[in-house]
This record gives sequence, structure tokens and C-alpha cells, in this order.
Amino acid sequence: MSPEASVARRPAKTLIAGVGNIFLGDDGFGVEAVRRLGERQLPDGVEVVDVGVRGVHLAYQMLDGYHTVLLVDASARGGDPGTVYLLDATAPAARPPDTALDGHHMTPDTVLALLDTLSAGTGGRRPERVLVVGCEPADVAEGIGLSEPVDAAVDEAVQLILRLVGAEEPTPSAAGPHTSERNTTPC
Repeated sequence: MSPEASVARRPAKTLIAGVGNIFLGDDGFGVEAVRRLGERQLPDGVEVVDVGVRGVHLAYQMLDGYHTVLLVDASARGGDPGTVYLLDATAPAARPPDTALDGHHMTPDTVLALLDTLSAGTGGRRPERVLVVGCEPADVAEGIGLSEPVDAAVDEAVQLILRLVGAEEPTPSAAGPHTSERNTTPC
């Protein structure tokens, strides 16, 4: 047996980042989803973080050698509240020229647009794959707590993320009512 064969291959690093502001109702979707994911057994190499509104921190962390990054966030796309989306955001995003950078109000689009600039300055490399697991919000007004349809969609998003990272799925009886991909837009 060669020395290379005796060394176990390290799994590709995956970052799951919950994005959002828990003080703006359904904007806290991503934070709640990663909280629930933290209660699950995940494969080696998968890291779950609550980024909240720390967009600059997220941008730098994304350059830390991850193969795949899953951003979990509220995503207004015009569907019914609670609709779960899966979006491929791997291609570099362009930041509109009139968008000011504000470290406390950075959307995932703004974070993605910064990756090339930050990678050039730090020597880090952008992830090979970036996906967004989003949920159509019902209410993003000031207030703590998710609306009923968005709260119900958190379990659906968790199940989707578990499938994406190759984690064991729970039995159907433990999965809850929102396990289908009927509202999921494929990559």
C-alpha cells in the first residue's frame, strides 16, 4: 500500500451560514434555520455558523478554503410566504456601482460581489460552489419572531440542506409536514 493510499482523504470543507436580522421578523429565517441545523449530526467537514448581519465577516470567512458555501437567508422573489428556494450563486456577482458598502446592512449579493476583491487582497480563494437556500418572507417589519408560514418552512429548508450536504435524513414521521421539494427551485 502506498503512503498516499494510507492517508484518509479529507472531506471537502462546506460552510453553512445563517444570514439575517432577528429583529426584523422573517429576516431571521437564516439564523433560525442554522440554529436548528446545529441540533443535527452533520458530516465531517461541514461547519454551521450564525452570521446574522456580519456581512464583512462572512465575506472573509468564505475565502477560508471552503469548497461549498450554503447561504441561508430570507429571499423575496415574489412567491407565496414560506416558499423555499434553492439558488445557484456560484458565478461572481457584480455590485451595482451606486451601492455603498455598509458593514451592518450587507445583503448576500453584496457579500458575493466582494469576494473577488477580497481574495485578491488576502490571497484567499473563493468557494467553488455557492448556493442560497432562501425563503419567501411574509413580514420583515421590526419585531422578533418568524411568521407562521416562514417558521413552518424552516424545517423544509433544514431537510433540503441535510440532503445537500449528504447527511442522514430523519425518518418521515420525525421530519414534519414540510419535507417535499414542491416549492424548491433547482440549481
